[in-house]
Amino acid sequence: MARKVTLETLFRHPIVQKYVGRSGMDHAITVAEKAFNIAIKSGVNPDLAAKAGLLHDIGHYQWYTNGKWDYQMYKQNDIHAIKGAARAHKLLVRSGEDLENAKEIALAILLHTDSYLPEGSLELTPLQKVVAEADTDDEEPGGKHHYRQIDQRTALARIQMLDKKIERHLEYNNLGKTS
Repeated sequence: MARKVTLETLFRHPIVQKYVGRSGMDHAITVAEKAFNIAIKSGVNPDLAAKAGLLHDIGHYQWYTNGKWDYQMYKQNDIHAIKGAARAHKLLVRSGEDLENAKEIALAILLHTDSYLPEGSLELTPLQKVVAEADTDDEEPGGKHHYRQIDQRTALARIQMLDKKIERHLEYNNLGKTS
């Protein structure tokens, strides 16, 4: 079964360009690439992992004080995973993603960070663990990972390469349930 929605389709969407762009496109693509690799090793669907990785910060709000990024304000008030899960789910459904996959991706986005959760522990699904690990692996102190720059041509080339890797993996492994 062919994928209904590719990473390139998502990448080119104006919503992704706006919201993922402002939260760090290089970081999002790096997390998608890392999520793909971790998913392969973990037996998780790499298509869903890469999509969740690409969209994991789509709900970020920019916290500024006097025109400068305020990391402390962000840490105290952030709920980007909640907003991002809803925004990503709507985008995926409207783009034609399988509804079950859209929900699974949105839940992985919702639970990729515990920064907004009360103390305690959650039992994460394998996909949720993959996305959280990929994001944590790319973090830099003070949120600097959100400010790495990437030009559009390079970003698109990386997305297209990742789409090819996903297609090859799904084809080679004859995975029937893809997106």
